[in-house]
Amino acid sequence: MAIFIFLLVLWYGGLFFQTFFLHRYAAHQTFSMSRGMEKLTYVLTWIFQGSSYLSAYGYGVMHRIHHAYADTPEDVHSPKYDDNLFKMMLKTKNTYQNINKMKIEVEERFLTNVPQWTSFDKFASSMLSRILWGLGYTAFFYFFATVWWQWFFLPITFLMAPIHGAIINWFAHIYGYVNFKVKDTSKNFLPFDFLMMGESYHNNHHKRSGNPNFGGVRWHEFDPTFFIMRILNRLNIIQLKKVKN
Repeated sequence: MAIFIFLLVLWYGGLFFQTFFLHRYAAHQTFSMSRGMEKLTYVLTWIFQGSSYLSAYGYGVMHRIHHAYADTPEDVHSPKYDDNLFKMMLKTKNTYQNINKMKIEVEERFLTNVPQWTSFDKFASSMLSRILWGLGYTAFFYFFATVWWQWFFLPITFLMAPIHGAIINWFAHIYGYVNFKVKDTSKNFLPFDFLMMGESYHNNHHKRSGNPNFGGVRWHEFDPTFFIMRILNRLNIIQLKKVKN
């Protein structure tokens, strides 16, 4: 039981900060927060993503490029131009690293106001940090795994963030339903998003990328991350931006 609780905490904790901080804040700036709260969120993202920590800068810039060139040859990840899921994941990884290490030239429009904490990212993305997290996960399994097959879940703990991204970037461009006609293949992968905390309403998001609520188009489209964001807004921890209808 401890292993499954551990997996759930890593899955939903890491996923929340990916969609809340990296996606809705860094890439799309659907809300604002204080500089101190931003730095705290960096640290919490590192804690919950652990060995698969993603930089807000690298993620934010890469995701903006994806929206600008979705399902074209310039897209950083598209099932339309990548032969298989693993090839797409490798391309995404290489593009992310090149952006984060500033090894490629990026158009200015993709860089505007993207948050960046260079010194922290350097530490959190370091091999030392990733190895220490990996050793911590392995130690947890050593002490709490009760049957041999539970060890098959260990690799998932190492790669949570890439797995989260791959589910949406691949499957939500192939399977699902459509609320809006858009120029790309984005679809709503799940009718009720219990798995991806609102991220699977991908067609909605590609139509309304500046809207912090990824769901809400149909009665069954509940976005749990937006629900949490509304609470944080009420508590004045973040400030949701007004969205034009």
